[in-house]
Amino acid sequence: MKKIKYLILGAGPSGLTLAHSLVDAGCPLDQIVVVEKEAVSGGLCRSETVDGAPLDIGGGHFLDLKRKEVLDFVFRFMPREEWDLYDRVSKIRIRDVEVDHPLEANLWQLPIEVQADYLESIAQAGCIRGEAMPESFAAWINWKLGDRIAQEYMLPYNRKIWSMDPDALGTYWLYKLPNVSFRETLLSCLEGKPMGALPAHGTFLYPKKFGYGEVWRRMGEALGDSLVTNCSVESIDLANRTVNGRWQAETIVSSIPWTLWTKYCAIPEDVNAAISSLKNAPIDVDYHQETLDSKAHWTYEPDESVPHHRLLLRSNFSTGARGYWTEANASRSTPAQGPRFHNEFAYPINTLGKPEAVERILTWAKANGVIGLGRWGRWEHMNSDVAVAEALQMANQLKTGS
Repeated sequence: MKKIKYLILGAGPSGLTLAHSLVDAGCPLDQIVVVEKEAVSGGLCRSETVDGAPLDIGGGHFLDLKRKEVLDFVFRFMPREEWDLYDRVSKIRIRDVEVDHPLEANLWQLPIEVQADYLESIAQAGCIRGEAMPESFAAWINWKLGDRIAQEYMLPYNRKIWSMDPDALGTYWLYKLPNVSFRETLLSCLEGKPMGALPAHGTFLYPKKFGYGEVWRRMGEALGDSLVTNCSVESIDLANRTVNGRWQAETIVSSIPWTLWTKYCAIPEDVNAAISSLKNAPIDVDYHQETLDSKAHWTYEPDESVPHHRLLLRSNFSTGARGYWTEANASRSTPAQGPRFHNEFAYPINTLGKPEAVERILTWAKANGVIGLGRWGRWEHMNSDVAVAEALQMANQLKTGS
């Protein structure tokens, strides 16, 4: 039994960042252990070489430029000169046309009669008419964009990616979506140019010679013997804060899914109920050799007759690559025609009651010396830069005891 200060479960971006940040804060490296079930660190951001070029096995991942502290940290392991800068080109395939994302800012790219249909939809949307925001997610989509856009784009897309009734989702997470202005949308159509706020990744960085997983692989490698790979969690003794009967820690940090914890230790009935209420979407990432004639980095596909919900055209952001890969909810996947990577835990789902369930779990965990971190520790969809920023903040809190 090795006694240590911090035991981190999961070597994804958040776990790796926390480990290095704790060392930066003065914790000896030999007092930190990061346990990872896979052979390589990186979590959902891992990459493999497929058909002579990188493929990100957890779907598309890119480094956003918004947070300086995140860039400074990441560049320690992969310097800025090893990254290419791209202006985001993302498309939506709708009515057999590819239009730039977001749809409401780029209706001008559609035929005139389609513009008129969608302008009418937005003009009749509840948010434009001053109606109160509904609590139902499906009703919210209609309220936000109007019935026609809801039925042709947002509702089918959400049914595809989550593979559940949209009304099983809450509306508490929708603050991330920009407001829709009928005036800006109309002016955009009249002037033939986009208007309004762009979503995340307006510009992004991607490695010149590697997949996105390379920076996280290097980060794991830099931990030396403190990173233990090919090691699944088998048991957790909360009374003594021991894992697998091998490590005893003052603090356990979990970046792995809470739904796995029911196999590791005894959990109170109310906490177990909260864990059981959490839902996640598994995805399959499939590689296709064909190089598509499109300038998009990725394309959203709302058509429910098509299994995948997104295409990533790696030839447009990975130097020397060809082909593309698709991302589909695993429940919708058809038999693979080429390389496939299955991710059982891809997206946390923002179901009704999730915030209350997560709060109950984290309260119980904290009382037992366990802290939740990252996408799965917080059960929140977050890009890798957000996961890094959260881990940097957590390291500071652990250092100060706040």
